[in-house]
Amino acid sequence: MDVKTVRLTVAQALVRYLAAQFVTLPDGSRERLFGGVWAIFGHGNVAGLGEALQAAQDVLPTLRAHNEQGMALAATAYAKAHFRRRMMAISTSIGPGCTNLVTAAAVAHVNRLPMLLLPGDVFISRAPDPVLQQVEDFQDGGVSAVDCLRPVSRYFDRIVVPSQLLTALPRAIATLTDPAQCGPVTLALPQDVQAQAFDWPESFFAERDIHFRQPQPEPAELAALASLLRQAKRPLIVCGGGVLYSAGGVEALKNFVESHGIPVGESQAGKGALAWDHPLLAGSIGVTGSPAANELAAQADLVLAVGSRLQDFTTGSHALYAQATLLSINVNGFDAIKWGGHSLQCDAAVGLAALGSALASWQADTDWTAHSQRLCHGWRRQVDEIVRSQRASLPTYAEAIGAVQASAADSTERDIVVCAAGTLPAELHKLWRTSTPGGYHMEYGYSCMGYEVAGGLGVKMARPEREVIVMVGDGSYLMLNNELATSVMLGHKIIVLLLDNAGYACINRLQQACGGLPFNNMLADCLHGEHGIPQIDFAQNARSLGAEAETVSTVAELQAAMVRARAASRSYLIQLRIDGPQCTPEGGSWWEVGIPEVSEREQVRAARAAYEEARQRQRH
Repeated sequence: MDVKTVRLTVAQALVRYLAAQFVTLPDGSRERLFGGVWAIFGHGNVAGLGEALQAAQDVLPTLRAHNEQGMALAATAYAKAHFRRRMMAISTSIGPGCTNLVTAAAVAHVNRLPMLLLPGDVFISRAPDPVLQQVEDFQDGGVSAVDCLRPVSRYFDRIVVPSQLLTALPRAIATLTDPAQCGPVTLALPQDVQAQAFDWPESFFAERDIHFRQPQPEPAELAALASLLRQAKRPLIVCGGGVLYSAGGVEALKNFVESHGIPVGESQAGKGALAWDHPLLAGSIGVTGSPAANELAAQADLVLAVGSRLQDFTTGSHALYAQATLLSINVNGFDAIKWGGHSLQCDAAVGLAALGSALASWQADTDWTAHSQRLCHGWRRQVDEIVRSQRASLPTYAEAIGAVQASAADSTERDIVVCAAGTLPAELHKLWRTSTPGGYHMEYGYSCMGYEVAGGLGVKMARPEREVIVMVGDGSYLMLNNELATSVMLGHKIIVLLLDNAGYACINRLQQACGGLPFNNMLADCLHGEHGIPQIDFAQNARSLGAEAETVSTVAELQAAMVRARAASRSYLIQLRIDGPQCTPEGGSWWEVGIPEVSEREQVRAARAAYEEARQRQRH
């Protein structure tokens, strides 16, 4: 049988294949699966893949950033903002460009988010070996810098002959769109192989519509979970990110909660699945949790974790609800069986619907539901007081959050807040209010400093109709801020609220809580030379990157500046000096941090004694 073929290079074939993948979004629109390709061209990708991308830019846009880590973080945020329904690819050179991807790939790996990494690689022929930027392994001639990406890739392949793409690309797409295996995929592209031509079957490039599977529950597991729930009097749901990633998960959770009268505590990844004012939403849970959610967790006789990785911050290092029977609904078997829980391995929406049907008219104890509603209502009223400006001195994080949300009447429906590391994740987890799924965008799986600005850009590209507000500390901003210039260049406006406390205040507090002295965290406590502590003008820095910017010093000034930022047509930075030591004391739970067994400091010895006592409460 004659097979129609087309002669293309490996790079041209790869680009054509990616452009042929489509997805139907929840609003009914049909879009390309890949929103574009981030690329910084250099040795190893400019001639092969660069030529192919230039020819295809009308169907697969190529976007230039200023740092490979930054563009991969933007791609990660783009996928998260699309609830894993759309994604991006990233192309780099063979050396530093490739290794700059490792941190961002780890972010996507931990958070179960898809992105396609296409690093250039050394010559398979080895004719010019070693080439510029080549990392040589003295024991293995087949190892290159790209192999650094193996531990942070869900699927890894090195294309050494053109025909391998025929199997590698379908496998890559299958992994990127798999509900359980979803994560980064790396296809290493040796630069000589990128340029090689091959006669490809034309059918390989036919348009394909991606179907996102929603695995069904196993009947025996479903019956077991339903039986355990029927015996519970005081159940609590822990809502994880899997609820947001599941098609119909938000609606399924709301129906399940209201049908059975069960309160909900939300993880960092799950926040926003229920509207902030839902009568049974107790707010954040765990180390950064609200008093309401953590009190319910301590009293619950059963905890149902839905789509959660059950990380230490969500579980109080597995001590917060160790007394409760643990059930898990999770599409990923690795997560479903954590900590000896009874598991239902399936999609969140499907699992909640099936479990609800199995429970029929069963409800939690009516006193428990009423008690939960009182706690939830009380916490919402408490938040009203916490975020209100009450002091004439430096503003707190909480007051800054309140001012941002008060600066627009529709903030809970329109705004998306983006954050990742430091004290802000704790404050935002407790205090940010959103009525829409995705209105809270927190990278707290890897808690990657430097994610914020690049992540905000990725979110804005995915949700151009929403106001994207990046809240970031001075330490994290200084780690990676150059994609602010990219946001200006691409015309994707973000608002950056930079809260300056002159150092790493979050870790400084942890250091002292563990009995240590302030050391090497706040700028004042660091080794410095004759010129002393640098006085950084962040607004001037932002203006030098092309953004509009201003500096404010009070909550009232911040609220007025937010109005101007919302009206601006390009990215806008607001610098605010903040009271670094101050954070919301309400709520919270124990978090396990290794404290020295031996120390000359009495404070460290006391912290170690408290640590040993707290460990006795952990689930084992």
